[in-house]
Amino acid sequence: MEAGLQQTPSADRIHIAFFGRRNAGKSSLVNAITNQTMSIVSEIQGTTTDPVRKAMELLPLGAVVIIDTPGLDDEGTLGSLRMQKTKEILHRTDLAVIVINSTIGKTELETKLEADLQQRQIPFLEVYNQCDLHMPEQLPDRAIAVSAKTGFHISELKEKMAAYYQKQAPKKTSHSLLGNFVQQDDIILLVTPIDESAPKGRMILPQVQAIRSILDEEAICLVVQPQQLQRTLSLLKQPPKLVVTDSQAFQQVNQIVPAEIALTSFSILYAHYHDVLQKAVTAAATLECLQNHDRILIAEGCTHHRQCNDIGTVKLPSWIQAYTGKTLDFTWTSGNTFPDDLTPYRLIVHCGGCMLQPRVIQYRKELATKAGVPFTNYGTLIAYVHGILRRSVSIFPELQEKMPHHIHETD
Repeated sequence: MEAGLQQTPSADRIHIAFFGRRNAGKSSLVNAITNQTMSIVSEIQGTTTDPVRKAMELLPLGAVVIIDTPGLDDEGTLGSLRMQKTKEILHRTDLAVIVINSTIGKTELETKLEADLQQRQIPFLEVYNQCDLHMPEQLPDRAIAVSAKTGFHISELKEKMAAYYQKQAPKKTSHSLLGNFVQQDDIILLVTPIDESAPKGRMILPQVQAIRSILDEEAICLVVQPQQLQRTLSLLKQPPKLVVTDSQAFQQVNQIVPAEIALTSFSILYAHYHDVLQKAVTAAATLECLQNHDRILIAEGCTHHRQCNDIGTVKLPSWIQAYTGKTLDFTWTSGNTFPDDLTPYRLIVHCGGCMLQPRVIQYRKELATKAGVPFTNYGTLIAYVHGILRRSVSIFPELQEKMPHHIHETD
């Protein structure tokens, strides 16, 4: 297995989910494709009770997450809960593999699933398993007959998955986290607080990805803590082109970095990367019209251990209530948990989303839009309450004309 520091982050992997009826052979097929016992296999219906995930390298696709799901036809109270978990996987699926029992053929259940996938614009393949018992005829281009038991067409299925995904999947944005703003030999200064909330012995993913993005452009990357920032700037003969800070240190860093040097945060860069920054900027102004006991949802994509001075549960609520002067009701979610019904909320504040696929962030943003609830993120809102939002998004010229007119700015 790869060492942890060398693994491709889950958010950057292609998520391939296997769906189908109970005993269609999903788990057997997953085991055959991965060439390992990833899922328990049994003739008893409903053996797979929860989604099973495995990060791996799957040639010729590369870095993927394989997801084995419970049967779509599960029954009873527990079955309904399992089916709900399976449907939640759809929000994170880049390629769906619909496993069909060749001896039964495609049913209304698979047809409904395909209609749902088409509506979500998720590419999918039909895989007729157990073809050693019955070989289907005249399959469409998106289908293939295999046998997980004998290994028939397993290699061909891997190749078909790769080719079909590359052909059908939505084109990814070409920009990297910092690539659009950095040129060779530019000096980029990253401000990374090492406090009680920082993980011991390592850096967090946004910091690591920013460093890699800068190095990929053959630029110069400097990393300091907030208390070292002023001294570092005084030592430089040439000022940095850009300073990127952890959002929690925005106010302190803004006071140190001269106005002529561009300043932003890791969270704002992620909002741009996930194509939600414009909505996040507009939504931040919702703070101006909040009323007492309005509900605010604070959502994090990871499930880290909460510290005593945690940004999501402590700092953000404190800053928001101090800015608005209102007594507000906060709700928190983390990881893959996110409510389907957002109508009770007046505002959603999401983390940068470094642990989530762009598809997931887009889904959550669209869910908020349908519910009529403004959707912003940590860095954007923190910049807003500290009066530095205009400065923090100045590296995005296309946003300047769309900034809320009543934004207050500090001198």
